[in-house]
Amino acid sequence: MSIDRIFIVFCMAIGMIGAAILVFRPDAQSFWIPPYFWVLIAMALFEAALVVVKGDMLGSRISNFSRVLGLLLGIALMVGVPILAGSTARLF
Repeated sequence: MSIDRIFIVFCMAIGMIGAAILVFRPDAQSFWIPPYFWVLIAMALFEAALVVVKGDMLGSRISNFSRVLGLLLGIALMVGVPILAGSTARLF
């Protein structure tokens, strides 16, 4: 499996984890870091871990298309799942 696919699945998992947190703890949306930044922070940590493990230059492994797709899927899941679950959390 390529690193791009692993990255996209990782972003989707982070989106689902963020959605679960927002469904079960609606007060988490008032945390000092807004929920939509959770996916961006996780993406940055993934790339930092990739640099540490592989020793390559930052951004040389994951394509820009995978970055954008991962961000969109992660945010869409984090917004969509609480809406479908009927959560009272305000997302934006």
